[in-house]
Amino acid sequence: MATWTSDELDTIGTADELEIAPLREDGTAHGPVTIWVVRHDDDLYVRSYRGRDGVWFQTTRARGEGHVQAGGIDRDVRFAEETDPAAIEAIDAAYRSKYQRYGSAYVDPMVAGPAREATIRLLPR
Repeated sequence: MATWTSDELDTIGTADELEIAPLREDGTAHGPVTIWVVRHDDDLYVRSYRGRDGVWFQTTRARGEGHVQAGGIDRDVRFAEETDPAAIEAIDAAYRSKYQRYGSAYVDPMVAGPAREATIRLLPR
């Protein structure tokens, strides 16, 4: 199983935005869609602002694979929904810390309700 390098974790984890292109069932790419990304320990996470109803989020579930790009790094990935309550809390804190400069109008929806229920761990492949 592939893992993130320290450089990839640092670069993507500090990038303001990530472009995500999940693969549809037929293997074609959706997107890319520009979203926020956070790091927690040695993992990278994204959330759908629209929650589980977000089109790109639904596409991640079709094949469970896609491509991400951030900070000059391009990587094929697998998608895994994060459901561990302790990890979810830590990811909330990472969003608050990293994106606080954008204000509560943008950050609060990312750490509550629908977005929180659409947390995806990016796994390199």
